[in-house]
Amino acid sequence: MNIADIATRDHLEIDVGTRMGKVRAEFENGNPKGIIVTDDGEYEGVISERQVLQSHVEDDAKVAALLKPSRSAPAPTVDRDEDVRETARILIEGNAKIAPVFENGDLWGVITDDAVLEAVLENLSAITVADVYTAEPITVTEDDGVGKVINQLRENGISRLPVRNENGYLTGMVTTHDIADFVIRENERMTQGDRVGDNERMLDVPVYDIMNSPVETIESAATVQTAVETMLEFDYAGLVVTPADDERQIDGVITKTDVLRALTYTEEEQMDVQITNISQLGSMSRADVVESIESVVDKYAKMQVQHAHVRFHEHKEKLRGQPLIRCQIRLRTNKGQLAGSGEGYGADSAFRVALDKLERNVLELKGITSDEEYRGQLLRKLNEI
Repeated sequence: MNIADIATRDHLEIDVGTRMGKVRAEFENGNPKGIIVTDDGEYEGVISERQVLQSHVEDDAKVAALLKPSRSAPAPTVDRDEDVRETARILIEGNAKIAPVFENGDLWGVITDDAVLEAVLENLSAITVADVYTAEPITVTEDDGVGKVINQLRENGISRLPVRNENGYLTGMVTTHDIADFVIRENERMTQGDRVGDNERMLDVPVYDIMNSPVETIESAATVQTAVETMLEFDYAGLVVTPADDERQIDGVITKTDVLRALTYTEEEQMDVQITNISQLGSMSRADVVESIESVVDKYAKMQVQHAHVRFHEHKEKLRGQPLIRCQIRLRTNKGQLAGSGEGYGADSAFRVALDKLERNVLELKGITSDEEYRGQLLRKLNEI
């Protein structure tokens, strides 16, 4: 299946000279997946709500200040006849919910994550939430301030956080859109003279005041089709995964991105590795990443990796021209989910730190499994006496 019939010409387009204040208002009023940026009619890039949230660009600045042109890593584009699997990969690796679609070299329209998911919806009944969800998600408490929430979203490159109450039970969900909505609303109320003080107070507002509640949940045994139908119906980008017998507990989170990632899974002998923000890979190649992860995985022969996901997130801090980068590696295996993360100046350094932590976790799991097998053998022998 290709995207010729599901791409659309209905999209929001702005010029590079547009004020950031107007862009923030567009996200607030229309909640678009993203906005296509052009320069005198020529395609320049895409900006997302997350980019706007994470930026410190003033309202009077131009949109051009938010774009990061790079000759070595141009913004991802999609051909109108591209297949769905590759389109999903492009969206994931570009960390995007929308991508420009070109036909014969000209900007034709856009493709969104929702359009891709709707196109494959009937095929998603064959897999369950347990096959694709993210276990042990990062959470915040009701009393945590908006500032902490923003830091968590930035540091981990995610778009939503489940909220717990003082007893540890699920009570809400806070997203980048909630934050953007709150910030824009508060900025409109501030006067120029009070801006600094109000900004500081704004960051201390408890997440309880802006979170969504109650939260839409789903069980891990449910089909991915059911999960996607729920997300599309309520216009949610993610659901909290809870045990069948207690919706107050948090087992994990399933997002549209998780489902898109599952669409890219292959049955090739080589490990399937998905890289988010691939433009930050630097001098490393995909082959280098795959080879390094395989060398770690090979240390536990009984563990088979179904999928590996590597995410890079660039911070503003730099050292000798090298940006501080956070790298997260997550493996989905027949032994459960394993992860490792780390920071370093440059993608290579960050990846090595994350890989080292992943290796320690793999070896720890191998040791625990070996102990359990030994304990089981011992008990069987004792029962035979």
